[in-house]
Amino acid sequence: MAVNKPTGDNTRKGAVRKRSQVQNPKTGLWTKRDSITGQFMDVKTSSPKPFKGVKKEK
Repeated sequence: MAVNKPTGDNTRKGAVRKRSQVQNPKTGLWTKRDSITGQFMDVKTSSPKPFKGVKKEK
């Protein structure tokens, strides 16, 4: 897991491990995926920006 200390500075120290994200070409939404199982975990609908601190797949 990534470390988010000290609180209140709105930054992340390090990357989120064992996760990746890919953008859906039809909807343009970002989808988070578990790197070990390959299952899709979450879709970001609140903003068109990608998840913070999660590596992008090619």
